[in-house]
Amino acid sequence: MTTRAISYQGEPGANSHIACMTAYPDLTPLPCKTFQDALQAVTSGVADYAMIPIENSLAGRVADIHHLLPNADLYIVAEHFERINHMLLGTAGATLDGLASAHSHIHALGQCRNIIANLGLTAVQEADTAGAARLISERKDPTQAAIATKLAAEIYGLEILKANIQDNNSNTTRFILLSAEPHDCEVDPGNVMTTFIFRVRNVPAALYKSLGGFATNGVNMTKLESYQFGGTFNATMFYADIEGHPSERLVQLAMDELGFFSSEVRVLGSYPRSQTRDILKAEHDAPGPASAV
Repeated sequence: MTTRAISYQGEPGANSHIACMTAYPDLTPLPCKTFQDALQAVTSGVADYAMIPIENSLAGRVADIHHLLPNADLYIVAEHFERINHMLLGTAGATLDGLASAHSHIHALGQCRNIIANLGLTAVQEADTAGAARLISERKDPTQAAIATKLAAEIYGLEILKANIQDNNSNTTRFILLSAEPHDCEVDPGNVMTTFIFRVRNVPAALYKSLGGFATNGVNMTKLESYQFGGTFNATMFYADIEGHPSERLVQLAMDELGFFSSEVRVLGSYPRSQTRDILKAEHDAPGPASAV
């Protein structure tokens, strides 16, 4: 029986690895050095899917992904939200008082500024969190720690010196699942997301006019980002997420208007809307602790 695999960027123990295990436990995680390698694994048939981070609630969009997706010839077939919990990891015998440096990915270091400052540690940037854990494991220096996952601690034989050290406990990464073939996502009002890229025509107010159809037809656009391509500041592409399926009449009308004012529109996928969106929204909308009067 052929083993079904799901590729991800990073070393074993990375948050992307955890996302694969959480969302698709029946698939075999396949670590890849780069995002391009992870996408190529699906294109070549080595993996069935790729689990790719697209944005983080604190750090924003993930660099390079918007440039890679249009040329990957893959389809978005699902989304997954993973809560990010950072651990301070050390070798056997390491103590909080004895630490001198913390090693991790630049985003993880930025998301754990408080503990780094409180312990007086030197922040050292590494390629990724799991790679930092492997490095600390190999060095066996009790003065050096890694900021990584619980899974990384298990894989590389490190001790958790302090758990859940992130400054913000709402830290969440949104992943997209990519496939070589589109999946038939049925029309289900309120429960479908559609992702597309577009480039507006070079006419006055083209962006404003191209987006007008979503407002007039009541189609909720949850994300809109611009990015440069082609090595010039004059060529701008836009990446967008909307709630709805292209087959729905109101979405169709909005997309028609978008196409009229655009020189290129490409749908990257329509897929089930994750119910985690509602949980995150409820957490965001919940009132904070009452302030003293």
